[in-house]
Formats: sequence, C-alpha cells, structure tokens
Amino acid sequence: MRGSGILYPVSSLPSRYGIGSFSKEAYEWIDFLAEAGQGYWQVLPFGPTGYGDSPYQSFSTFAGNPYFISLEDLIEEGLLKREECDALDFGTDPEFCDYGALYESRFKALRLAYGRFLEKEDKDEAFKAFVAKNADWLEDYCIYMALKQENGGKPWSEWDTPYRNRDKKAMDVLGEVIAETVDFYRFQQFKFMEQWEKVRAYAKKKGVKIIGDIPIYVAFDSADTWAHPELFQFDEENIPVKVAGCPPDAFSATGQLWGNPLYDWKKLKKRGYDWWIRRISRCYEFYDIIRIDHFRGFDEYYAIPYGDETAENGKWEKGPGMDLFKAVHDALGEAPIIAEDLGYITDSVRELLSKSGYPGMKVLQFAFDESESSSYLPYKHQTNCVVYTGTHDNMTTRGWIESLNDHDRDFVRRYINSIFTDYGQFTWDFIREAFRSVADLCIVPIQDFLVKGNEARMNCPAVGSNNWQWRVVPNLLSHELAKSIYDMTKLYGRLAPVPSPEEDDGEEELLKKEKEAETEKEA
Repeated sequence: MRGSGILYPVSSLPSRYGIGSFSKEAYEWIDFLAEAGQGYWQVLPFGPTGYGDSPYQSFSTFAGNPYFISLEDLIEEGLLKREECDALDFGTDPEFCDYGALYESRFKALRLAYGRFLEKEDKDEAFKAFVAKNADWLEDYCIYMALKQENGGKPWSEWDTPYRNRDKKAMDVLGEVIAETVDFYRFQQFKFMEQWEKVRAYAKKKGVKIIGDIPIYVAFDSADTWAHPELFQFDEENIPVKVAGCPPDAFSATGQLWGNPLYDWKKLKKRGYDWWIRRISRCYEFYDIIRIDHFRGFDEYYAIPYGDETAENGKWEKGPGMDLFKAVHDALGEAPIIAEDLGYITDSVRELLSKSGYPGMKVLQFAFDESESSSYLPYKHQTNCVVYTGTHDNMTTRGWIESLNDHDRDFVRRYINSIFTDYGQFTWDFIREAFRSVADLCIVPIQDFLVKGNEARMNCPAVGSNNWQWRVVPNLLSHELAKSIYDMTKLYGRLAPVPSPEEDDGEEELLKKEKEAETEKEA
C-alpha cells in the first residue's frame, strides 16, 4: 500500500499561548490531512524538554511534554480562567516559540489548574487509574522533577550524594517535603495523556496514523539515567565512563561530541532488554509507528572517553544487533518501525536493516551532488523504504535549492525535469519527485508544502541555539493547498484509504462542536 504524510511537529501548530498544543488547531490539522488525502502525521519526540529546548534531549523518554497541554481545554474544564492565561507572557511572535517565556508562564498556568483540580470531587478515579497504570516510570519521573526543582534546576549529577545515588533513608525523609510537587507532576502527565488520547482517537477516525520519533539515546540529565544508572556505562559514583558521538569526517575535523550516556548492552541482554521493551511499548501509547533515530548505533556505536572535549579519541564498539529486535518482536509482536539509516552506512548496518525488515530512509536532498551517483537517487529506491524531501535536521527544500552550487542545481533541474526558475515552482517539482518514487511511504515537511526558506528551518545540528522554534502562523493552511496536495497524492497512487464506517457514537460531532464553541468565544 503506497501512502504519504506530512512532518509537522506539535510545537509548530498555531495554537494560542506560545507553542503548539493539543488544542482545536490539532484537530483542524487532522482535518486538513484528511482533506489533502494524507494518511500519516509525523511528529518529533514528545518528551519534556529542558535546556536547549531539543526534543532529543529530554528529561524522560517515557513522559510527555507539559507544554503541549492545551490551556484552552483546561479553561473549558473550569480549571483555568481565560483572563488568567491572557495575563501571562508566552511570547509575542506567533511564528516562533519563546521558550524562556514559556518556562516562566506555562507552569504558573498549570499550577493554577492543578489547584482547582484538587478541589474537584470527580477527579479521583481516572487520575488514580492513570497513576497506577504508569507507576513503573511515572513515580521516578515525578520525584526526579520535584528534586530537580528543589535543587534549582541543577542536573542530578550535582545534587547532594544521598539524592544523587537515591539513598533510601534520605529519600523517605524527603518524601513528605516534596509530596505536593510530585503530585503536581503526576497531574501534568495525566492531563497530557488525557488530551493526547482524544487527539489520537480523532486522527484514527479520520484515517490518519501517527508516526513518532524515538531517539536512540537518552539525556544524561534525565529521570531515565537517575533511576536506572545500572543500565548505562557509569562508574561507582554514577558518572559516565564513555559517551556518545560521531568520529571525525569531512564535515568535522574533530567529530561530534553528543555527550549522551551509553548503554551497558551486556547488562541489558541479561535482563532480556526489559527496559528497551518497556520504552518501545510506551511509544506505542503515543504513536502508531515509531521512527528509531540513529539506527546504525544498534550495530556499532561510537564511544568517546568521558571528559574529552572532542570526539577524536573515540572507538567503535559492538551494539546488540538483531538480538534486541528479536526480543522486542517476541514481547510486542509486529511492531511497526522505521529505521533512520542516514549517514555513513557499513555493510553490517545494511545487513542488520535487511534482517530486521524495517524500512530505511531516503532523503532526496542527499541525492544530488557532484558525483551524480548517490544511493539516494530515486532510481535506486526500493519499495520497502520511506522517502523524504528533507527532515527536521535539513534545510527546507527551498532554502536548500537556493544554497546549491550551479552544477548541483542544474543536476537537480535536469533530473526532475523542472523548467521553472521560480523557486516556489521548483520546490513543488522536487516534492513531486518524492511522490512518484517507488518508496511505499513518502513524507514531506510542512515547510516544503508552504515553500518556506531557511527562516523556517526546524533544527541546525551544528548550531546550539535558536532551534526548535518555528511555527505556522494562524490561517496559513488553505483549502487550495489541501486540494493541490490531494491532486498530487491521487496522481501518484498515495491517497489514504477512506476510513471504514463505524457506529456513530456522537464523539466526533461532540468534539467538533466543542472546538467551534471555543472559536466563537475567541472571536
């Protein structure tokens, strides 16, 4: 079944109050996807973000980002008042997230909502059920966040030794002191899942599947490492021995020092990879399909001595290979996974990808270079892959075309048979090339359909600031754009199947009326 979809981070939705959220705009976006004939919505990782704002450096791989909680929905519940939200500063530019303002204001609003939530008589059952169901990760995360707050936001490696090493006696004594803060973080996760499950259910009704991202590594400063140091390459003081990165290459003479802690794969294997199975299982509570970042790291990973300032002294070490994915299959069955197999790929990585059966990725921007023989060229695609014009780490397609040298731009033009000198039409011809690939699935970032330049780029990996900020301004997505996408999708045989009729339980109509009521109130 050929299909297509759009990469559009939740944070980039044009919701009110500073950042995209699970508000009416999320439902309107799903309506747009259905109108455009798309069957997939790809998002970035959902984890709560910290310093640097990257969803790939999260405080927990199991938790959801509280920034995505719709304040409008909390207003509808009576947990917030609109004038309270309007009085807070969430930033002034609708096209960019102001994470500093969000940090200062979002939690103030959620605190107010939590206080009123405690007063509700009917809140106990659903909340208690959520806490009980998710206890295996929720308690560690909430205690970690409460301790982090008590320590002025410092990473857990800088906390006093009893708390850094989770001394039971010290933790028991502290428990009563931070109990209310711990419960506040439970509330955030409860509301996150409650709202997201409604959005996901609406997407299912519309025939839209969610593709989510899972980073291979977790952040050093996270509940994951603090609660389970035994799973990582740490010393007796819970300090990393080696960290992740990439070796020197033509793009970086000293390599890339990511700094993420590395897994102790031998210990994980002895435990039957239980933590990884729980992690992937949790992802399927968020998404229908997961894309695993840096797939080659499961074959071999680059290990750099902790404390080094560059990646030059690292060495390649053997990863778990198919052993991990066999364990995942045995536990979870046919788990739909996309493997991010970009970059320098060895024969052993190709073999791992082949054995797993997972589709790899083909990024068209990587196809056109002076060699004119890249493995990403469309005539070299196979059906079991996902073709992208670009990803969240690339330039936008328009920005990329504008940056090309004369040879490479001419090569692109000749290959896709574009007669246009206008960059807008050129961009659409490039998208068309992705759609007519033999790849089973085609994903295009929303910026490309909007023909945005690099001012709309989501992330520049070589730059440590001003990333993850871009947003779609309100009312930018038109019926005309949906029609253009639909026509291209139909032409190349990628239209999403029409959802099978289900018994009308009134839920969709109720959701629609609620969102219409919100719009009228705002007007």
